[in-house]
Amino acid sequence: MSYIIIGREPATGKLQLSTGTRIGTFGEADSVPASVSQAHCRLDFTNGKVRLRNMDINNYTYVNGQAVESKAVSHRDRIELGPDRYLLPWKPIEELVPPEADIRQLSEIWNAYDRQSIKLQIDERRFNTIRSATSLITMIAIALSIITGRQSIWYMVLYGIAILASVLFTIKAYRDASKLPQQRSDLNRKFQHDYVCPHCGHFLGNNPYDILTQNQQCPYCRAKFIH
Repeated sequence: MSYIIIGREPATGKLQLSTGTRIGTFGEADSVPASVSQAHCRLDFTNGKVRLRNMDINNYTYVNGQAVESKAVSHRDRIELGPDRYLLPWKPIEELVPPEADIRQLSEIWNAYDRQSIKLQIDERRFNTIRSATSLITMIAIALSIITGRQSIWYMVLYGIAILASVLFTIKAYRDASKLPQQRSDLNRKFQHDYVCPHCGHFLGNNPYDILTQNQQCPYCRAKFIH
């Protein structure tokens, strides 16, 4: 677990961030009001989650307008310090301690998408294979007509089967013309909604989960991947 202690540097009035081993100041001189103490609050980073903790009962810390003592937060939240409501910027925090994103749940999302995508491909190829049987039956009927003559009962039976099969496959193809593309569209839409960085919410593309774990971080927010 990593952490940052947030407060006001007394000498300069700048924002002070401390990780225990590193101390940095940010912003203009006297940009942080005196109502913010030197050790005002603390951010704990654990397994891709961030929790804000007030360092003293006399400190005032607000998250989205509500006073808090301890609360899970993210970069989307508005954090204000002291009665003067100093708005805490996230950029220097992320520069000092890069955010983390737990992507382990994305493994099952990718596997489910991959399985369903393969199934749709197999269904489409199976249908095309079966539909090609119509042409094969017709060719056999024509061959029999040449060998036995057009009055052969086998020619008439096979030719009738070919016509019936052609009609049935045409009807099914007409129905599937919109069904299969819609299924694929729905699958892709759901995948793009779910397969996102837990930290910034950006779609991570069609990269397999194994590739994400090799990349180590989100290409958009640079959050460190936990897997």
